[in-house]
Amino acid sequence: MRNDPASIAAAVLARVGGPANVTSVAHCMTRLRLGVADPAAVDGEGLRGLPGVLGVVADGESSLQVVLGPGVVVEVTAAVRIQVDEVAGADAVTATTATTATAQPVGDLPVDAAGRQLKEQVRQRNATPFKTALRRVAAVFVPLIPALIGCGILAGINGLLVNAGWLPGLTPALAAVASAFMALIAVFVGYNTAKEFGGTPVLGGAVAAVVVYPGVAKVTAFGVQLAPGQGGVLGALAAALLATRVEKWCRGRVPGALDVLLTPTVTVLVSGLVTLYGLMYAAGVVASAIGTAANWLLATTGALAGLVLGGLFLPLVMLGLHQALIPIHATLIEQQGYTVLLPLLAMAGAGQVGAALAVYVRLRHDVSLRTTIRSALPAGLLGVGEPLIYGVSLPLGRPFVTACAGGAAGGAFIGFFAMLGDKVGATAIGPSGWALFPLLAGNRSPGMTAAVYGGGLLTGYAVGFAATYFFGLPRGSRAAASA
Repeated sequence: MRNDPASIAAAVLARVGGPANVTSVAHCMTRLRLGVADPAAVDGEGLRGLPGVLGVVADGESSLQVVLGPGVVVEVTAAVRIQVDEVAGADAVTATTATTATAQPVGDLPVDAAGRQLKEQVRQRNATPFKTALRRVAAVFVPLIPALIGCGILAGINGLLVNAGWLPGLTPALAAVASAFMALIAVFVGYNTAKEFGGTPVLGGAVAAVVVYPGVAKVTAFGVQLAPGQGGVLGALAAALLATRVEKWCRGRVPGALDVLLTPTVTVLVSGLVTLYGLMYAAGVVASAIGTAANWLLATTGALAGLVLGGLFLPLVMLGLHQALIPIHATLIEQQGYTVLLPLLAMAGAGQVGAALAVYVRLRHDVSLRTTIRSALPAGLLGVGEPLIYGVSLPLGRPFVTACAGGAAGGAFIGFFAMLGDKVGATAIGPSGWALFPLLAGNRSPGMTAAVYGGGLLTGYAVGFAATYFFGLPRGSRAAASA
């Protein structure tokens, strides 16, 4: 089979029960996400063995994630959507577009039986209502990542121009372009929330728009005058969820002839008032608590916090739950202009790169594995960890643990400097690794911020490499490598 997007799409569809068995198509940075009507029709083993497929992660009972790698996932998703539409009709697919990464495709990276067995165990532990809810919340924010990245980079460029005193006539316009999306992000969150949870998207956006409407400054709730944007994305999320519930309640009770008039009116009225007189205040308290907790955590226990966060992030990526942190990142960006958590979590990718390099050095006679590592490293350096996880460390077992050790060391490095007062943050979410440098921000000079982050990357590489080189391979493997 020719390894092009259309061929990969056809092969994937053939092993998930055919286009008629697909109920939804979406993608994130590296994964094709499919909803299936009949899970029993999915040939998991055959799917994992396809050229171009890096791994398969079950995402609940009726959906799965096919890991394809950055770049190529966009083309394959488009081809899958076309083939599903051709067979089942456009109405058979609820398509949700997410984001892409700028890294190159990673090629054909097979996953061996050990990796498949471990992932099956993870799947069985992962099918819980709580984790499903987290994934649905993540699905609200994932489509927003491209705008967050683009606006974050523009904000960084504008900051450099302002600090250097260059192009003073352009910087106000650039600031407007970079900041407009963040000023209205609540509306997009509301729209996506209603869409994800079965409501009318525009009603979700309309109710969420209350959060950022300047006129709320004239409203007093709990004896406190509200401020536009109070509660941020959390308030918008809660408002749209409520709007969806109210809309569904109305649909089941309002006569069909009056539905077009009464349902939208009642939905916006009830949800809007509850948002003003309850949700905005409550979400504002929660958002403030998140910001206070993040600052306290890094100022008092920065090294330990970095150790824990950097060490545990790879398992979250493996489970596909890392996207559930997006609301927290978005809240911190709204409050402080950057999220201090993302650079810590990005160190997990550094540990993974170091571990893969150690495997490459020690198992020099394993030509297939070394080819896999060479193909996956570019994506790994740019912070896309799935190719190395499913192609290298997870199947081997121990290197996954030692990669986590590298991530913990890198996180501790950045956390230590946070305790000294040198904060490192990111103005947007999505990229990590070397791709995060254009989005870095902090309370020190850009050079100092980049130096601390770069030091964390180097620490993660070094510890991940050393831990894997000395402890990450079974004795038999090390003996064979030295033969």
